[in-house]
Amino acid sequence: MISFNVPPYTGEEIKYVTEAIQSHKICGDGMFTKKCSELLQDRFGSQKVLLTTSGSAALDMALLLCDLKEGDEVILPSFTFSSTANSALLAGAKLVFCDIRPDTMNIDETKIEAAITDKTKVILVVHYAGVACEMDTIMDIAERHHLLVVEDAAQGVMSTYKGRPLGTIGNFGCYSFHETKNYSMGEGGALLIRDPEYNERAEILREKGTNLSKFYSGQVDKYTWVDFGDSYLPSELNAAYLYPQLLNADMINNDRMNTWSRYHEAFLPLAEKGLCEIQVIPDDCVHNAHMFWIKLKDIEERTAFIRYLGEKGVQSVFHYIPLHSAPAGLKFGRFSGEDVYTTSESSRLTRLPLYYGMTDEDRDTVIRTILAYFGEMYD
Repeated sequence: MISFNVPPYTGEEIKYVTEAIQSHKICGDGMFTKKCSELLQDRFGSQKVLLTTSGSAALDMALLLCDLKEGDEVILPSFTFSSTANSALLAGAKLVFCDIRPDTMNIDETKIEAAITDKTKVILVVHYAGVACEMDTIMDIAERHHLLVVEDAAQGVMSTYKGRPLGTIGNFGCYSFHETKNYSMGEGGALLIRDPEYNERAEILREKGTNLSKFYSGQVDKYTWVDFGDSYLPSELNAAYLYPQLLNADMINNDRMNTWSRYHEAFLPLAEKGLCEIQVIPDDCVHNAHMFWIKLKDIEERTAFIRYLGEKGVQSVFHYIPLHSAPAGLKFGRFSGEDVYTTSESSRLTRLPLYYGMTDEDRDTVIRTILAYFGEMYD
């Protein structure tokens, strides 16, 4: 079976994990945590990056830093993972779901303004498949209505919008280093902070409500509990696993992009014949080959397509069931306007195997199998 995903591994991870063990500092905020944070800051031009235990934890921190009050509202797409919504709920907000664009599966920027009320405080965007939302329009809306913007860029490490790295455009950006992501530490993430005024509070929040970071930097002679916080610091072992992947980020990105480009070349003729739909990358966006998705005619054909591939030894998986129709979504949120695309488009989409180190043979098998499903030959 050709797996949908294989976690990235460069071959140097064991070496650095061993170094972390031998340093006798494995609980976090040691050498590798700092190295990873510095690499991310330098690469993406962020003034502050804090490594976290997960992408979900980064989102939790971002929404808590937005200082939401009971009754405040957060606008977000329904086509996303539960973590996006959970973070808003944890911060005390109500959820207002917005429809998506069918071309990118991102939040429809033209529908956001109609969803704004006097209780709206945050626009929470998701860069699906590492393809950027229309951020100029979204930032303009946020500025005019005095709203904060949080970027769920869990899938967007190395992607850009008009030359700007995803995660650095809004007030806060959130990355994921889960094993399904382009760069992985098993479970992990990062919070990117645009405005320095949030740095100290973010460090306190991440360090269980203490000013421990000030103690370590010599700013105070003892640390104490100063505010609400939680434990969002990842283990040094996880950070050490991530470190060589960040060092080799371009190599990993180029490898994934090669597979994505071969898929695009092979399946574009299918899309031109109307047999399926494939990803659209807007002109202003540079993506990171996080995934390659195909849309079939309807959910019945998608089911048949996934079954056919499975029988031929190729794993294909669909993605999110819209949150607004889930039990928790019905309980905690509401949908703004009409659900034109969210449900219908999500029921047609499935994802193909794509990972770092995928062999030419496996890639060609995927292409040959899909073309055969549509009655096409592989040259």
